Amino acid sequence: MVRLITSIPSKVFARMKRRWVRSANKLDAWVRFYHDLQTLKGQLGPDNALFPFGKLYPCLNDRFSESGTGKGAYFHQDLLVARRVHSNQPTVHLDVGSRVDGFVAHVASFRPIQVIDVRPLSNNIANVTFFQMDLMGEIAGQWIGCCDSLSCLHALEHFGLGRYGDAVLWNGHLIGLENLRKLLKRDGKLYFSVPIGPQRIEFNAHRVFCLEYLLELFHGKFAIDRFSFVDDEGDLHEDVDLTDQSVETNFGCTYGCGIFELTKL
Repeated sequence: MVRLITSIPSKVFARMKRRWVRSANKLDAWVRFYHDLQTLKGQLGPDNALFPFGKLYPCLNDRFSESGTGKGAYFHQDLLVARRVHSNQPTVHLDVGSRVDGFVAHVASFRPIQVIDVRPLSNNIANVTFFQMDLMGEIAGQWIGCCDSLSCLHALEHFGLGRYGDAVLWNGHLIGLENLRKLLKRDGKLYFSVPIGPQRIEFNAHRVFCLEYLLELFHGKFAIDRFSFVDDEGDLHEDVDLTDQSVETNFGCTYGCGIFELTKL
């Protein structure tokens, strides 16, 4: 006797439903595209030569998307730390390795910023002074205590993994953090972010740090003024307390982003 399958497992059904919704949306988008095209052509008048039709360039998904994305580690950290720099009004702000098209651009919109990166930067950008330097190397004397405000956002986790042409060094993050400390004047501010979660190396993309380890690295070298984090869903939690339980669990993050505002001791 053959037993008929009368039910579909929930995971399979959910996957089928998602595919059906995507297919339905795609079909609807094409129908709307051709409807709108015919509507526009029907509106042509004597001045239509000003804008002759070129090739068709369908943008089918935009009608289903939101106006922008206000989520994710880079979005939140860049905006949050730029606000803090603006609020604190340092004399000299120096950045190491953060996104030029994100955080650096935010800060450059209202003040000068100096930037260090192991990679070259070929563009000239207003308010940005660029220096190519490997922060795992020896720091020249003129750089010691050169700034009262310093940022390193989503960058230190890459040090020593060779991803950006740097040397492969197991302790590259430790060398980098010590050199960050050397760049900063006493009582200066360090804005620092890295991925947080169960500690590991995902070679050669990045390290992920547990909060307990980070707090040990800061002990006796930096005071923690503020801590915020972006969770695994990309949402920001600003100015939260570092309780024993939250540190132990990394605020429930597997691959979140911890954002520290520190003062050099």
